[in-house]
Amino acid sequence: MEELQSRRGLAEAGITYSAGIVLYVIASLVLSVACVLSMGEGYASSAVYRWLAYLLPQVCFAAAALVFFRRSGLAARAVYRGCKPKYFLFALLLPFGLLFSLSELNTLFSDWLVSLGFSMPENTLPPLEGWYLLPALLIIAVLPALFEETIFRGILVGRMHAAGWGNAAVVLISGALFALYHGSPLQTVYQFLCGCCYALLALRAGSVLPTALSHLCNNAVILVLTATGYGDLTLLGQAWRIALIVLAALALAGTLVYLIFFDKNNVQKGGAKDGKYFFYGAGTGIAVCAVLWIANLVTGFSGG
Repeated sequence: MEELQSRRGLAEAGITYSAGIVLYVIASLVLSVACVLSMGEGYASSAVYRWLAYLLPQVCFAAAALVFFRRSGLAARAVYRGCKPKYFLFALLLPFGLLFSLSELNTLFSDWLVSLGFSMPENTLPPLEGWYLLPALLIIAVLPALFEETIFRGILVGRMHAAGWGNAAVVLISGALFALYHGSPLQTVYQFLCGCCYALLALRAGSVLPTALSHLCNNAVILVLTATGYGDLTLLGQAWRIALIVLAALALAGTLVYLIFFDKNNVQKGGAKDGKYFFYGAGTGIAVCAVLWIANLVTGFSGG
């Protein structure tokens, strides 16, 4: 009976992932058609479209999560239960380390793609000047911290762990799904590492509250730096830039070393037990995300 329930939980988690992705793609197509009819071919550069484009995936994930909680019988409070205060400290250290150290690794990967002929995509952020920053923080920082964390770390990581998956399998697979969902070849390395770090933190904390905080800080800092023009670390000067990167790397390394080797909460070894049940459900979402990722890669190399 318990084995049947874990298999069902994996299948439901996979279906929830696929449902969120498919809903998002359908909603995006409907939005694009509506914008073409109302604004013409240049709709993609309009502020309204950009706001809605960032809002849509969160609405779709919220709907998918709601259906999951109603059908599975799992209470949302089980995902957002309290945890030890130390995990909130780690939640603050992670985005600092990721943004100012591992982002450099992603920059190397991006530069490599560009050297091969990949064209940098146009900026798709909505207006960030003045008071526009406030709705941007809500839509691009707060909502993903709630709904993406609910799907990826609350439902996916939670059901994987409950089914007996080993920590390494949970972290790597959920991290890969998180990166694939974003569909950005240039950001793949960074998104994968973020997804892995958030999954590890969620496992140790037994809650998505710390990862929601970490996700919120990550996106909010990016938006604020972009809005204020301080997103380019080279503006700090070579010495200050190196000092910041080293400090961030130490913060990230220290956090990960503790979570991996010293924190024994929810430690679980093994592989992806009954993984086929999850991938049967998640297969559609994975396929759709893979097609979109490949399309963005091809478009970048074709200069389109």
